[in-house]
Amino acid sequence: MVNHPNKWQTFIYGLLIACGILIGIFLRPGNQYANAPSTENKISEILGIIQQAYVDTVNIESIEKKSIDELLSNLDPHSVYIPAADLKMANEQLEGNFEGIGVEFNIFNDTIMIVSALNGGPAQALGIQSGDRIVQVDTIPVASKGINSEKVFKLLRGKGGTEVDVWIYRPSNRQKIKYRITRGTIPIYSVDASFMLNEKTGYIKISRFAEKTHEEFINAVEALQSEGLKELVIDLRGNPGGYLGIATKIVDELLSDKKLIVFTKGINKARVDYITEKQGIFENGKLAVLIDEGSASASEILSGAVQDWDRGTIIGRRSFGKGLVQEPFDLKDGSQVRLTVARYYTPSERCIQKSYAPGKDYDHEIYDRIAKGELENPSNESVADTTAYFTKIKGRIVHGGGGINPDVFVPLDTAYASSYLAAIAANGLLGKFAYDYLDKNREKINAFASLVQYNKAFQLSETDLQAFQKYTHTQGVDSPSKADLATSTAFIQLQLKALIARQIWRENGYYFVTKENDKTIQAAINALK
Repeated sequence: MVNHPNKWQTFIYGLLIACGILIGIFLRPGNQYANAPSTENKISEILGIIQQAYVDTVNIESIEKKSIDELLSNLDPHSVYIPAADLKMANEQLEGNFEGIGVEFNIFNDTIMIVSALNGGPAQALGIQSGDRIVQVDTIPVASKGINSEKVFKLLRGKGGTEVDVWIYRPSNRQKIKYRITRGTIPIYSVDASFMLNEKTGYIKISRFAEKTHEEFINAVEALQSEGLKELVIDLRGNPGGYLGIATKIVDELLSDKKLIVFTKGINKARVDYITEKQGIFENGKLAVLIDEGSASASEILSGAVQDWDRGTIIGRRSFGKGLVQEPFDLKDGSQVRLTVARYYTPSERCIQKSYAPGKDYDHEIYDRIAKGELENPSNESVADTTAYFTKIKGRIVHGGGGINPDVFVPLDTAYASSYLAAIAANGLLGKFAYDYLDKNREKINAFASLVQYNKAFQLSETDLQAFQKYTHTQGVDSPSKADLATSTAFIQLQLKALIARQIWRENGYYFVTKENDKTIQAAINALK
């Protein structure tokens, strides 16, 4: 019997595929190969003929991009072309910073509402506050229909040292205030959260492997050690990858010296071994690593090394299955090709790349896992590679060819799923209501001295939940049935509480609030015992 995905699952994994697996794993930018073939080829020749002789005006740049995309699509799913106009933003997530005024914002009812002024940024230094509204940038009014995130980025971001005039409306005193802000370099953090789960177990959430992730990881571990850290949970769920070298640096903090972390090789790339080299910051304490179907590339290198050396317990669900390595090649016009140049292999010599052979629907493979029921029951999983590989210390059998299989399986939690929850999630109504709630109750929430106090004492009331149901109805969502309320209310209540916390304490607040109901985290705590 086929277990078909419900609307809620489909929505969640739609977001995962759309937003998650784009980063992949990269070597550092390389030089152009000296013996690369000449660019004087049939493609450029045909484009030149079209430009000179075609009957109508054509957008050569658009045709060129489509041609390159089609060319690369015949290689593998992860070789990509990035136009010059998109390259800066594509790199920011990995470089770990961007240049701008330093605010996190939401667009709510056609209004740019500031969630927070980022620590150390120019906006914070000038006193811009959470809850402020941006109504004008330079001479351009922005409190209007049609405003979107892309337009806001273009207005607020810019070269460090340049100035921008920003008019703020502050609801608390009903004032419109003009700020002249000098743009600066704003950090983008990749260690989203770190806190103690109990008196000896620490938790670190890594969202990607960027330029400064290793540094952030060291800082997080040291801070937790000062609070009594003896056991560590590293959360890589939904982590799509990043720099290979950064992932190996973090593994070096977890394994003792002279151990193989990973090796890469390709038909035009000689084998390269990555070996642990130094005394790590957490080589001896108990370790658990959390993964799921959104954990890819560099996440799989870390979890594969931990598993193959029997260093810790891998907990969750089978990872994405990306064992290809990309190298960036800069083109003359400022665009870039990120080309697959090698495969990587875990210490037991397994490659975990899933098949992208013709006839395989690579982009929808996760949907196939849902349909087969694999995310709820591991017995429904089909092993892509039956070859037995063996872990280095205990000789346990592990497999390749489709991701890292966890040592402890935790099924997808669907107990709270309902058609009502699917509808409100698909329209982003949880986040919008949480923002509006904080905007109206900021003084009440700010009265909590700490995240710990907030988590213990704050709870949305029955009146608040009724207000949420009324709000969703005004946004076109049908009123929930009694069955839907019974199924989803507790989850909605927790998510709203966590989303409110995120606006005050950022990602740390969100994960701290949700940890008690996170079955994968609870499985990790049990495994460490």
